[in-house]
Amino acid sequence: MIKKLLGSVREYKRATILTAVLVVFEVAIDCMLPFIISNLVNRIQQGCDYSVIVRYGVLLAVLAVLSLLFGSVAGSTCATAACGFGKNLRKDLYYRVQDFSFEDIDRFSSSSLVTRMTTDVVNVQSAFMMIIRTAVRSPLMILFSFIMAFVMGGALAVVFVVVIPVLGFGLYLIIRKVMPLFNSVFRKYDAVNESVEENIRGMRVVKSYVREDYESDKFTRAAKGLQKDFTRAEIILALNNPLMQFCMYAIMLVVLFFGSYLIVKSRGGENGGIGVGQLSGMLTYGTQILFNLMMLSFVFVMLAISAESTSRIAEVLNTESTLHSPANALTEVKDGSIDFDGVSFKYSAIAEKMALRDIDLHIASGETIGIIGGTGSSKTTLIQLISRLYDVTEGCVRVGGEDVRRYDLTTLRDSVAVVLQKNVLFSGTIAENLRWGNPDATDEELKEACRLAQADEFVSQFPDGYQTYIEQGGTNVSGGQKQRLCIARALLKHPKILILDDSTSAVDTKTDALIRRGLSQYIPETTKLIIAQRLSSVQDADRIVIMDNGTIAAVGTHEQLMAGNELYREIWHSQTRASSADEAETPAPLEQSAEGGEQ
Repeated sequence: MIKKLLGSVREYKRATILTAVLVVFEVAIDCMLPFIISNLVNRIQQGCDYSVIVRYGVLLAVLAVLSLLFGSVAGSTCATAACGFGKNLRKDLYYRVQDFSFEDIDRFSSSSLVTRMTTDVVNVQSAFMMIIRTAVRSPLMILFSFIMAFVMGGALAVVFVVVIPVLGFGLYLIIRKVMPLFNSVFRKYDAVNESVEENIRGMRVVKSYVREDYESDKFTRAAKGLQKDFTRAEIILALNNPLMQFCMYAIMLVVLFFGSYLIVKSRGGENGGIGVGQLSGMLTYGTQILFNLMMLSFVFVMLAISAESTSRIAEVLNTESTLHSPANALTEVKDGSIDFDGVSFKYSAIAEKMALRDIDLHIASGETIGIIGGTGSSKTTLIQLISRLYDVTEGCVRVGGEDVRRYDLTTLRDSVAVVLQKNVLFSGTIAENLRWGNPDATDEELKEACRLAQADEFVSQFPDGYQTYIEQGGTNVSGGQKQRLCIARALLKHPKILILDDSTSAVDTKTDALIRRGLSQYIPETTKLIIAQRLSSVQDADRIVIMDNGTIAAVGTHEQLMAGNELYREIWHSQTRASSADEAETPAPLEQSAEGGEQ
């Protein structure tokens, strides 16, 4: 797990090693200073002349400047290494998530992935910073200070050894109590992020149903749960500081008591005594030992906090996508033909029910296929298997005569364009969003695609035209406008297969008919799959597939189904009557958007 994370250090390995080396020099100088000062005190006590004091002063000044220099540079390289490590770790997580299949994302949840790339990375980055500097400095300071204290104070230095097991045992108890709490804390971080994400995405629904108070209460409960566990963890961690302070002052008292006794003993001419300078050095080394023990305890506390974060990050980095491009993958799709041979599918291995069962469907390249069915009939599930967003559980899906599992994933998905009902536009200009379909598309090609998608008219009416800025989530355009822009984006891709998943639901029937006419003229050789609720959207298709409860209930042309399928006839007549009634009541067509409406 640690080895996996350290792979993100990469180009910052030199800064990491340099930090540790500089810290060693800094520690060596810091441990020399008390020894030199104690010798100076003893020389003054013995009545040295002024030149001796000056020499000692110059030496101390030089060492202090060197210590400052090493410490400053170590701090700079430490910050560079830690921040660079955090950047690479966040990048590695993001790239790994980009490779995930839909199944992988469903397993982690989007809110949990966001927490791992933000809060968890910050925790691991902070721990890394403490490890490469504090975790090197503190043990060395403790070791060198103890050696110097033993050199100067002899047996009196043993008192410092006594305190280490006491502090170690106390720290062990603290970490043992706090670790389960932090495990719970990060799960509740996910819950809080999920609550926020869900609320922001559904803000229009929340406001339309006046459910702000309910959502606020739900968020408050999640936040209070997080606060409760975090408070308990911090209370336990807070015991570390008073424990350290108690040990520090207890040791100081012991050193002062016995040190004073040894000074008096030395003045009485007895053997085994020490001088004032040595006592001063002992106190300084004692302070250094205990202070660095405290810092070391902070390192362990930080490691305890980041341990769960480390595990959560490593879980993502170690997760191999359930979908891979095979060895010697095919890098060209011959045509847009699609074959479903005995296909059955379920979303997870533990699912009891198949979402699709025994699907046999053969579509010729260039054919236009309409797909209809009730909610939950698995229409969208069917088309997700074509671009291999999921792998079939049984059977085989072929595109261009080849099993989709034989294709390079990028090649396969570049040959398929999908326009969803809930379309996504990204922050940026309209032109930038359209060029997702073709980065090299000219301005004329953009306009042509928009004209065919019935989008050019409203885009041209914007003051900035195709340079109009789209807000996050496309909130400054209506649902119908988003759908038409996304259709234009798909057209620019010139795909071998075009899938329209109820993607004209927010436009009126006249505009829908114009879009379908444009598609047939612009990309006649492209296979077109049209999922729709309105039968008028698929009436002119070469064939119409009726889905029911994960199976194909019927396949045929509009005329064949009208003649031989009772369900199709009922839907057609009900929609025709409803359309006639709407036309009698409405003087002009009205295009409804997902966000409100577009006149």
